[in-house]
Amino acid sequence: MKQNQVCYATLQFDEPWTLENYRRIGGYEAWEKIVRERPERGEIITEIKNSGLRGRGGAGFPTGVKWSFMPKTPPSPEKHLVVNSDESEPGTCKDRDLLRYNPHALIEGMAIASYAMGAELSYNYLRGEFLDEPYRRMEAALAEARDIGLIGRDIKGSGINIELHNVLGAGAYIAGEETGLLESIEGKPAQPRFKPPFPAAAGAWGRPTTVNNTETIASVPAIMRNGADWFMQLGKDEKNGGQKIFSVTGHVAKPGNFEVPLGLPFNDLLELAGGMRGGKKLKAVIPGGSSVPVLPGEVMRQCTMDYTSIQEAGSMLGSGAVIVMDEDTCMVRMLERIARFYFTQSCGQCTPCREGTGWLHRAVGRIENGTGQPEDLDRLVDLAHHIEGHTICAFGDAAAMPVWSFIKQFRDEFEYHIRERRCLVGPGAAREAA
Repeated sequence: MKQNQVCYATLQFDEPWTLENYRRIGGYEAWEKIVRERPERGEIITEIKNSGLRGRGGAGFPTGVKWSFMPKTPPSPEKHLVVNSDESEPGTCKDRDLLRYNPHALIEGMAIASYAMGAELSYNYLRGEFLDEPYRRMEAALAEARDIGLIGRDIKGSGINIELHNVLGAGAYIAGEETGLLESIEGKPAQPRFKPPFPAAAGAWGRPTTVNNTETIASVPAIMRNGADWFMQLGKDEKNGGQKIFSVTGHVAKPGNFEVPLGLPFNDLLELAGGMRGGKKLKAVIPGGSSVPVLPGEVMRQCTMDYTSIQEAGSMLGSGAVIVMDEDTCMVRMLERIARFYFTQSCGQCTPCREGTGWLHRAVGRIENGTGQPEDLDRLVDLAHHIEGHTICAFGDAAAMPVWSFIKQFRDEFEYHIRERRCLVGPGAAREAA
């Protein structure tokens, strides 16, 4: 099985982030061809549609379709591409490595996407914690691209203007929501906007804007260099084309990022990560970051790693953050940690989310601490469903889905915790709750 063909293609080199090594894999060939030939912008969008590339940040929306929403007015500095490099979903660590080890792929992808949509001024938004290597490498790579005349005004005498900027956030989970991110770029608190209008109509500074994930845009140069069919055939089918980076963490022997074809069996991905740590039994998996529903281990073992299979199993591929839990994991304690995260990260704009995440955290905390009551479980599920779908952005859904899914899949363990006031499994099993 071939790996590292798309986003991590430069990892074979000692200094994968350099312009020299990016050139060795064909870097900037696609962009230089576009600059020379100046194809119709719609041709590029059609190629991305045909590739089957879907958003790699969470929702999995078809990328070419999203690009087509941008108004078809002449190229303008008042249309924007914004790359969401605010990687903040717990368990997700793929984009920061892309920024560190293959920054030129993102820059070339941004240039191609900007040209396709007629956006002359675009931004890469990085979370504040990326100030060190990711941000500095992106800045160095952008300077290199400018020095060789591939970013800037009148590129190679073509009349094409493409300017890119890296922007640092302050480190807030809510800034990963695209309209919250746009507010932050404008210098305001990252509170999501009411929709409509959608960003394609009124985004950054009220101008037409498309927001894409880092991995999504970094996949574009390889598609344009090798063709849509090449990329599509790397994956499972027309709905699951290409490769995807999965961040595998938790109770595995070799946690890390793995760029593999969509449709790879979960068991094979687990093997790439060294298998279960200590030879223990697989108990549960969160397949797409902490905000998606958890799946029992036996269900996950029947899945392939693609949008369709994971959805049919009852969860979502999300950002590709695969959190693996072994037989000694207390699911109550795990949910309490997740609920605490969403409680602390709510922007507070919506009442169901502002108040509801606190209720969820406190109720799960009571169960974990040995003071829960049997009726708490149904109350938690009911509250989660009252939050889900009733907030300005999807943060409320992200906070609610772990709660009802943990209780649905492992209710017996929650009931034991309430009844016996201690953990059913793991180190806490012998500990009487305070």
